[in-house]
Amino acid sequence: MNQFRDFNLKLLVIEELMYCPEPLLPVYDLPARLAEQGIGDPASHVLENSFHTEVLPESRAHFEALEIPAELLADVEKLCFDAGAEVFRHCAPAWDGEDDLFDVRSLDDLALLPNLQEVTFVEDGVLAVPNAAKIFAARGIDTE
Repeated sequence: MNQFRDFNLKLLVIEELMYCPEPLLPVYDLPARLAEQGIGDPASHVLENSFHTEVLPESRAHFEALEIPAELLADVEKLCFDAGAEVFRHCAPAWDGEDDLFDVRSLDDLALLPNLQEVTFVEDGVLAVPNAAKIFAARGIDTE
C-alpha cells in the first residue's frame, strides 16, 4: 500500500476521492461522529476545549490510517490547493484558514498520483512549496 509522507497532501487527495459528488472512499463525517458522543456543534466544542490550532486526534488517526489503493490514486487527475477544502472541516472544524496548519510542504508524493494532470492553487491557499510551479511543469501537470 502506498504511504504519503506529507499528511496535508494526502488530505487533498482524500478531498478528491471522498468529498466529491460521487465519493470513491467511504465518507468520514466528523460532525456525525461527534454527535454520537453528544457533541452537537463541532466548532464550539473545539473552541471550548482549545483544540482550534490542531487537527483533532480522532480525525488525524482516521486519515493517517486510511489506506488508499493504487487504483484509486490513479483516478486522481486534479488537485486543488485551497484552504476551503471540505476535508479540513472534518479535521479542524474551527480552523479559520489563517495559519499554516494544512500547508503542503512537500510534493514528493506526486509520484503516487500517476495520472495527475491539473492543479489549482491560489496565493493564500495551502501550497507552501518553493518553486511549486516548476515542479508541476517538470511533471507535465497543468496549473491554473
